[in-house]
Amino acid sequence: MFSKRFKHLTPYTPGEQPQNRKYIKLNTNENPYPPSPLIEEYLKKADIDLLKLYPDPGSDKLRKTIGEYYNLPASMVFAGNGSDEVLSFCFYAFFDNTNGHLLFPEHSYSFYPVYCGFYDIPYKRIPLEKDFSISVDSYIEEKNYSGIIFPNPNAPTGTYLEPSEIKKLMINTRKDRVVIIDEAYIDFGGESAVELVNLFDNLLIVQTFSKSRSLAGLRVGFALGNNELISALVTVKDSFNSYPLDTLAQNAARIAMEDTDHFEHNKTRIIETREFTINKLKSLGWEILPSLANFIFIKKDNITGKEIYEKLKDKGLLVRYFGHSGIEDFVRITIGKKEDMIVLIDLLKTIGSH
Repeated sequence: MFSKRFKHLTPYTPGEQPQNRKYIKLNTNENPYPPSPLIEEYLKKADIDLLKLYPDPGSDKLRKTIGEYYNLPASMVFAGNGSDEVLSFCFYAFFDNTNGHLLFPEHSYSFYPVYCGFYDIPYKRIPLEKDFSISVDSYIEEKNYSGIIFPNPNAPTGTYLEPSEIKKLMINTRKDRVVIIDEAYIDFGGESAVELVNLFDNLLIVQTFSKSRSLAGLRVGFALGNNELISALVTVKDSFNSYPLDTLAQNAARIAMEDTDHFEHNKTRIIETREFTINKLKSLGWEILPSLANFIFIKKDNITGKEIYEKLKDKGLLVRYFGHSGIEDFVRITIGKKEDMIVLIDLLKTIGSH
């Protein structure tokens, strides 16, 4: 009844969304603040009659708006149904099982190996440094690979590479292999490597509206890169689903991109709350990896990550526990509103003292 491919699928496990009680949710890296109020105004006045028509298959106006924000032509922008779909199209277009392994960090976004299984792409996990940072030298040393991908900041660690390190990687890697920098969390303190796409034809930047622009519920993602790479993604899209973004999503995303005041205000609040939380937890003896994301990765001696997760959940607060070898003592905690983080700090004060 089922295909051989299906029988070997290992799906991605999203952060839990339990319905049995009300939780403070700090487990899925959602933005704690609402999107631009201009989006609410748009939705209230939206012409419902437009929904009987198919949306713009190329998301042309949205791509133009994104391009203007990053000083790129629309031809260097691809828009898709969330960055996960964009990444899936990237895996299909640029990586295969004939040119060596796809390289990505040993601890990274757990959808990468899922896509590799889906598309039959061999992969190799590159070890992180002792401080859990990514070393570009480790990738430069590799000679036989179909491509490279990693988040920056990395997830779930939160560690960050400066654009100068990305440039070093691009200079010293094969020009016939695509390198993808997954910048889902770049807006929370890092500097995007987007300017490098004009220097390196094999560099692709992937971003999302889900985090810093509070639109996780609309599923809008995009890629920035050389015209040839973008054209390849369009070919994959049109071979799978010509209309990945609905009309409301395209228009709301444009509004979110244009409302820079709201964007800057919200991301600044999250950054300030992150630093407040880090300082408080460090004073309580918690070990926290450096983070430029909207989450932190923490642990403490004499208590396992699973225990931290379970004790917090029992108190009505959700965090993310991965349980992978090497990071099993850590939990990832999304930065919520300051009042939510104060609740977290008080709970961890109790948990960490046992």
